[in-house]
Amino acid sequence: MNNKLKNTRDEIVRISGVNPKKCMKCGKCTATCPAFDEMEYHPHQFVAMVENGDIQPLLESESLYRCLSCFACVDRCPRGVEPAKLVEAVRLTVIRQKGGNHLKTDDIPALLDENIPQQALVSALRKYAK
Repeated sequence: MNNKLKNTRDEIVRISGVNPKKCMKCGKCTATCPAFDEMEYHPHQFVAMVENGDIQPLLESESLYRCLSCFACVDRCPRGVEPAKLVEAVRLTVIRQKGGNHLKTDDIPALLDENIPQQALVSALRKYAK
Protein backbone atom coordinates (compact mmCIF):
# COMPACT_ATOMS: atom_id res chain seq x y z
CA MET A 1 0.00 0.00 0.00
CA ASN A 2 1.46 3.35 -0.98
CA ASN A 3 1.83 6.17 1.52
CA LYS A 4 -1.11 8.22 0.22
CA LEU A 5 -3.54 5.29 0.51
CA LYS A 6 -2.19 4.44 3.96
CA ASN A 7 -2.83 8.03 5.04
CA THR A 8 -6.32 7.86 3.52
CA ARG A 9 -6.99 4.58 5.34
CA ASP A 10 -5.79 6.09 8.62
CA GLU A 11 -7.99 9.15 8.04
CA ILE A 12 -11.05 6.94 7.38
CA VAL A 13 -10.43 5.00 10.60
CA ARG A 14 -9.96 8.28 12.51
CA ILE A 15 -13.11 9.90 11.09
CA SER A 16 -15.25 6.82 11.72
CA GLY A 17 -13.93 6.03 15.16
CA VAL A 18 -14.18 2.35 14.19
CA ASN A 19 -11.58 -0.32 14.86
CA PRO A 20 -11.92 -2.67 11.86
CA LYS A 21 -9.59 -5.19 13.53
CA LYS A 22 -12.43 -6.05 15.95
CA CYS A 23 -14.37 -7.68 13.09
CA MET A 24 -14.61 -11.46 13.40
CA LYS A 25 -15.92 -11.85 9.82
CA CYS A 26 -19.27 -13.37 10.88
CA GLY A 27 -21.24 -11.57 8.13
CA LYS A 28 -24.19 -10.64 10.35
CA CYS A 29 -23.88 -7.02 9.24
CA THR A 30 -24.26 -7.99 5.60
CA ALA A 31 -27.07 -10.45 6.31
CA THR A 32 -29.18 -7.67 7.83
CA CYS A 33 -28.39 -4.98 5.22
CA PRO A 34 -31.58 -3.90 3.38
CA ALA A 35 -29.47 -2.48 0.51
CA PHE A 36 -27.52 -5.73 0.04
CA ASP A 37 -28.72 -6.33 -3.53
CA GLU A 38 -27.78 -2.79 -4.57
CA MET A 39 -24.25 -2.74 -3.18
CA GLU A 40 -21.08 -3.76 -5.00
CA TYR A 41 -19.28 -4.03 -1.65
CA HIS A 42 -21.26 -5.17 1.36
CA PRO A 43 -20.77 -4.01 4.96
CA HIS A 44 -18.44 -6.85 5.94
CA GLN A 45 -16.38 -6.21 2.80
CA PHE A 46 -16.04 -2.51 3.64
CA VAL A 47 -14.66 -3.45 7.04
CA ALA A 48 -12.25 -6.02 5.59
CA MET A 49 -11.08 -3.70 2.81
CA VAL A 50 -10.41 -0.84 5.21
CA GLU A 51 -8.59 -3.21 7.55
CA ASN A 52 -6.44 -4.52 4.68
CA GLY A 53 -5.80 -1.06 3.24
CA ASP A 54 -7.64 -1.85 -0.01
CA ILE A 55 -9.04 1.68 -0.13
CA GLN A 56 -8.98 2.70 -3.81
CA PRO A 57 -11.86 0.42 -4.91
CA LEU A 58 -13.99 1.76 -2.06
CA LEU A 59 -13.28 5.37 -3.03
CA GLU A 60 -14.56 4.61 -6.55
CA SER A 61 -17.51 2.40 -5.55
CA GLU A 62 -21.15 3.24 -6.10
CA SER A 63 -21.85 1.28 -2.90
CA LEU A 64 -21.01 4.47 -1.01
CA TYR A 65 -24.22 5.99 -2.31
CA ARG A 66 -26.33 2.82 -2.05
CA CYS A 67 -25.85 2.49 1.72
CA LEU A 68 -29.05 3.67 3.42
CA SER A 69 -27.23 4.66 6.62
CA CYS A 70 -29.97 2.80 8.47
CA PHE A 71 -27.43 1.36 10.95
CA ALA A 72 -28.98 -2.12 10.80
CA CYS A 73 -25.43 -3.45 10.39
CA VAL A 74 -24.37 -1.55 13.49
CA ASP A 75 -27.21 -3.05 15.53
CA ARG A 76 -26.43 -6.59 14.35
CA CYS A 77 -22.66 -6.56 14.93
CA PRO A 78 -21.77 -8.65 17.99
CA ARG A 79 -18.39 -6.93 18.28
CA GLY A 80 -19.54 -3.30 17.91
CA VAL A 81 -17.57 -2.70 14.72
CA GLU A 82 -20.12 -0.27 13.21
CA PRO A 83 -19.68 -0.84 9.45
CA ALA A 84 -22.06 2.01 8.54
CA LYS A 85 -19.70 4.48 10.18
CA LEU A 86 -16.87 3.20 7.96
CA VAL A 87 -19.07 3.58 4.87
CA GLU A 88 -19.92 7.14 5.92
CA ALA A 89 -16.25 7.93 6.57
CA VAL A 90 -15.27 6.68 3.11
CA ARG A 91 -18.13 8.69 1.58
CA LEU A 92 -16.99 11.78 3.48
CA THR A 93 -13.42 11.24 2.29
CA VAL A 94 -14.61 11.18 -1.33
CA ILE A 95 -16.72 14.31 -0.80
CA ARG A 96 -13.78 16.13 0.75
CA GLN A 97 -11.43 15.09 -2.05
CA LYS A 98 -13.90 16.25 -4.70
CA GLY A 99 -14.87 19.41 -2.80
CA GLY A 100 -11.30 20.41 -2.06
CA ASN A 101 -12.31 22.18 1.16
CA HIS A 102 -14.27 24.77 -0.79
CA LEU A 103 -15.98 26.00 2.38
CA LYS A 104 -13.59 27.94 4.59
CA THR A 105 -14.32 29.44 7.99
CA ASP A 106 -13.69 32.91 6.58
CA ASP A 107 -16.57 32.35 4.12
CA ILE A 108 -19.19 31.78 6.82
CA PRO A 109 -19.99 35.41 7.76
CA ALA A 110 -20.99 36.13 4.17
CA LEU A 111 -23.29 33.09 4.20
CA LEU A 112 -25.20 34.08 7.31
CA ASP A 113 -28.85 34.61 6.60
CA GLU A 114 -31.73 34.66 9.06
CA ASN A 115 -33.53 32.02 6.95
CA ILE A 116 -30.67 29.51 7.06
CA PRO A 117 -30.38 27.51 10.26
CA GLN A 118 -26.94 27.84 11.81
CA GLN A 119 -26.82 24.07 12.09
CA ALA A 120 -26.81 23.84 8.28
CA LEU A 121 -23.68 25.99 8.07
CA VAL A 122 -21.95 24.03 10.84
CA SER A 123 -22.84 20.74 9.12
CA ALA A 124 -21.51 22.00 5.80
CA LEU A 125 -18.29 23.17 7.42
CA ARG A 126 -17.81 19.79 9.08
CA LYS A 127 -18.51 17.96 5.86
CA TYR A 128 -16.24 19.96 3.59
CA ALA A 129 -13.47 21.02 5.96
CA LYS A 130 -10.92 18.59 7.31
